[in-house]
Amino acid sequence: MQEATLEQAQQLGLMAEEFEKIKEVLGRTPNFNETAMYSVMWSEHCSYKNSIKWLKTLPRDGERLLVKAGEENAGLVDIGDGLGCVFKIESHNHPSAIEPFQGAATGVGGIHRDIFTMGARPIAALNSLRFGRLENPKTKWLLKGVVKGIGHYGNCFGVPTVGGEIYFDECYQTNPLVNAMSVGVIDPKFMVSATSHGAGNSVFIVGASTGKDGIGGASFASADITEESANDLPAVQVGDPFEEKKLLEACLEVIPTGALIGMQDMGAAGITCSCSEMSAKGEHGMIIHLDKVPTRQDNMLPWEMLLSESQERMLIVVKKGREQEVIDIFTKWDIHCEQIGEVTEDKNLKYYMNDELVADVPAESLVLGGGAPVYEREYSEPKYFEKINAFNIDNVAEPTDLKAVAKQLVQLPTIASKRWVYEQYDSMVGTGNTNTNEPSDAAVVRVHGSKKGIACTTDCNSRYVFADPLKGGMIAVSEAARNIVCSGGEPVAITNCLNFGNPYNPEVYYQFVHAIKGMGVACEKLGTPVTGGNVSFYNQSSDDGPVYPTPTIGMVGILDDLHQKMTMYFKEEGDIIYVIGMNRNDINCSEYLHKICGVDYSPAPHFDMEEEHSLQQTVLKVTREKLVHSAHDISEGGLFVTLMESCFQNNMGFDIDTDPNLRKDAYLFGEAQSRVVVTVNHTRKRDFEAAMANHPHFIEIGTVKAGGEMTIDGDSWGNISEWKEMYNTAIEKLVTG
Repeated sequence: MQEATLEQAQQLGLMAEEFEKIKEVLGRTPNFNETAMYSVMWSEHCSYKNSIKWLKTLPRDGERLLVKAGEENAGLVDIGDGLGCVFKIESHNHPSAIEPFQGAATGVGGIHRDIFTMGARPIAALNSLRFGRLENPKTKWLLKGVVKGIGHYGNCFGVPTVGGEIYFDECYQTNPLVNAMSVGVIDPKFMVSATSHGAGNSVFIVGASTGKDGIGGASFASADITEESANDLPAVQVGDPFEEKKLLEACLEVIPTGALIGMQDMGAAGITCSCSEMSAKGEHGMIIHLDKVPTRQDNMLPWEMLLSESQERMLIVVKKGREQEVIDIFTKWDIHCEQIGEVTEDKNLKYYMNDELVADVPAESLVLGGGAPVYEREYSEPKYFEKINAFNIDNVAEPTDLKAVAKQLVQLPTIASKRWVYEQYDSMVGTGNTNTNEPSDAAVVRVHGSKKGIACTTDCNSRYVFADPLKGGMIAVSEAARNIVCSGGEPVAITNCLNFGNPYNPEVYYQFVHAIKGMGVACEKLGTPVTGGNVSFYNQSSDDGPVYPTPTIGMVGILDDLHQKMTMYFKEEGDIIYVIGMNRNDINCSEYLHKICGVDYSPAPHFDMEEEHSLQQTVLKVTREKLVHSAHDISEGGLFVTLMESCFQNNMGFDIDTDPNLRKDAYLFGEAQSRVVVTVNHTRKRDFEAAMANHPHFIEIGTVKAGGEMTIDGDSWGNISEWKEMYNTAIEKLVTG
């Protein structure tokens, strides 16, 4: 094969010094096929070359962890009764920016494969989405495509979409964020590792045929979005949920036979990635015959086959002599199962096309922790911090008509009901969500054959992280845990999807480093180690600049008994409404301040890690002991939105008094952290307040009313029905208007 040139390497996204390093590794100049392999495996998307140094600082140990962070395709935690929970979150941002339907759909398909490739059955899907201004026609197109893609793939595949979040901010106009999470259940004794060993064992490709879709997707995800990115459309994969459903069932049937050595999803970088990662982990090599790979197009070139990211494919290594029983199972499910190679003692990967050697590289040199480069980027404090530090609440006039402000607030797309979105998702398909989807701060799904439940959530307020990356990182983890605690679950571990701009920008890298530090502090304090995740850099454009730093947290918690579940809505007239935590004179970074008052730069809202930890311990205690009828944390929109949302399910109302020592806008719309609204039956008032003895900050603010009438400081705010109508229809009016 002809030697590759530096120009070719740079066109593939490699730097000149990286091309020289490849020459050192191989002891020669690589050919084009080999250069293409290194270009994807050494891209940021696959190698984490600009982030691994800081990722390693996150807490990775916990008594419930059954595999170490990054050791397998997804995290695995012990949930008791001989069962484990497998979960992970990943991004599909760049593909979704160019082709939103397929970008989002294949993001969902890919994250589910990470779960069942380990031997777990997916039981729940969640997502975390970010878009620009919804009034913008392009944003409407992106939102419609992404939501349709998520719904199409999930509904057809048969896994319920049970939760998620959506934010709308200017900075995401060109670069939407599409993060998908999957949660599955496994019997740990049937876990399959992504490894390969045993010379002579057979290597199979199973699943869909290989095509030209997705070629270079990993490299595509490691560059800024530009106006010309639409020309990279072949880099967007095409998904088939029905094919994946068959693949799921075939894989879960073959695993208990014991015929497999290992299995790996073909995600980013396709055949190249799965072969290299499995071989490096097992300290063996492979001989692969590319001409034996089933293809959708004729005359595919070796580098196209090596880099294709066609969906619904797995690489499996089968014990020699047991090939036929594996073939029979996949044939029964009408799934391709073709032997394309074998395991070798030699630790190199040797790829042949029609008996011609087209690539020969050491497996370890391609992977994270092996030969892939590791960089430490410079960072500096963002200059916009000066504007943030200059903020003074006294310069913001208090509104004279709080009711009018509240009506604006509840119709902001970030706060308003996401009904238009979630009605396109099937939340009951397949395994089904527990308790007929009763509203709670985190989704709670049942574990079949057990009385247990798994609480799961995705969370991150990126404006907080923009204002203060350290504090914002802590808040992202803490809010996820708070949502699980308010739902009756005990938080156990997180996965993360770290969405940032260009790492070569020192201010962006500052955001990244300090967000990681904040996440680490919160994970340590709350006992929720990191099981793995995904880094997505280069989320920026020349027009909009970098997106807000968005370290999305996916978290799972355990309910040992589903009866421990706590819901968020008001139950009975006369119940006493309490706020656990301290109300403060704080409107920092709130939706109210940003979207209604038009203030773009303000500090992050009040947050104290010790205060948060105490709050969560207290809330878990009172929910588990059933001293409260409801629990709902105060987040976007502040106390008023929390109260309003608590009324919807049973068309209840409330009568509350504000604090005369605080600004009314801060009291009602401020987003100071570490606060939860709970309701208590008057017969349990003494028991509740006794249980709160060790938590210094809680206050009775009013009572629940029947009939939906809302009263604040003796002033009628109307009936919940009119607020519910505004809240429920705001997004659909903007999308269809």
